[in-house]
This record gives sequence, C-alpha cells and structure tokens, in this order.
Amino acid sequence: MGERHRQTLAVLTAALILLPCGARADAPAASAPQEWRFEARLDGRPIGDHVYRLETTPSRRVLTSQAQFAVRVLGLTVYRYRHQAREQWVGNCLAAVEADTDDDGTPLTVRADGGPAALQVRTADAALPAASGCVMSFAYWNPTALRGQSSLLNVQTGRMEPVRFAAPVSATVDVRGVPVAATRLTLQLPDSAIDLWYAAAGEAWIGLDATLAGGRKLSYRLR
Repeated sequence: MGERHRQTLAVLTAALILLPCGARADAPAASAPQEWRFEARLDGRPIGDHVYRLETTPSRRVLTSQAQFAVRVLGLTVYRYRHQAREQWVGNCLAAVEADTDDDGTPLTVRADGGPAALQVRTADAALPAASGCVMSFAYWNPTALRGQSSLLNVQTGRMEPVRFAAPVSATVDVRGVPVAATRLTLQLPDSAIDLWYAAAGEAWIGLDATLAGGRKLSYRLR
C-alpha cells in the first residue's frame, strides 16, 4: 500500500448536534447511549470494524470511537490501522479530544481542550495554534450540523481539513442485505470525496463510501 493511499485512508477513517456551528444548543436531556457498529470493506473485502458510541448528559455529549483494520494481499497483511478517540461536545462544538492512532506502525497522538470557545490542539510533536470559535470534527453521525462546515478537525492528525458539501440526493443503499431508502450527502476533500448515507426517515447514519488513491473503494455498512 502506497504512502498516499495510507494518508487518504487515515483521513477518511479519523473519526469517524442539531444547530449550525457557532450557535448555542439547548442542554441535551440524558438519554440511552446510541451505538453504530460498522463493518469496513476495501474493494468489497472485509478489513475490520469501526464502532461509535454516543452518550448524552444534560451538560454535554461524549462520543467514543474505535477502529481496527488489517488489509491483506495473498494472505499477507500489508497494512494495519488502529484508532481510538474520545470526543467531548458542548452543543455542536468540541470541548475536548483524546485520540491515539497506530497507522501501520506510526503512532499518532492528539489531545485538545479549552473548547468550545477556543480549542487548543496538541500532538506528540507540537502545540498547534488555538482554533477560535466553535470547532467540529468529522462528525458523520451529526449530518444537520456537519453540512454547515467549511473545515473540520481531523482528530488523528490535529489538523483542520477544508471541506465542502454537495446538495443531498435521494437514493437507495443496501444495509444488512436489504435495500434502504436513503439520502446521500457527499463531502468533498481536496483530494477525494466521501459519500455519507443516512436513512431517509430520521437521518440515522447507515453507511459511507469513499474512493481512495488508486481507485480503491472503502465502505462502511452497519452490522
């Protein structure tokens, strides 16, 4: 797997609420945790899992995510990826992040705090300039707020990534072997695009498709 392929896969899998960024959100009521368990496939072949869990309290939301991938060619493992993160949200703004990644043997660490007004991000190598105002990560589980963003924090690298969104399109996608009426929201990155799939009823996140460098396809589908 080439270096560009590794970097693109890492961006797409970094994790990875209902008001535009910068607006105040009412304190959410406590509720049962939500969970999304995705099987990840590369060119149709299973490579691992990515699990997200969202807990809501009256003061904040806490999202934890864990991914583990292994890409094999002719029975040999050519790429491994492990990622775990804990994000704390106040309204639609990140308040703190703890993320650790093993990108095929390269360790990456990101810590952030001081949000939601001025998020200070630190990596293993440096403290990055504070991001003023409300900051969001790649919160695929939160499509209404996500669509209003022009940049998102990559919790794997600590960098802000420029993004833009195409108009949503109605379509059908297979989930657990069953065709589901869905809305496709396409997220454009500088060198790639990600199709995010949401159930037409309720905007629940149900899948993801992305084309990597070299034309390979990464897909998430609910288990």
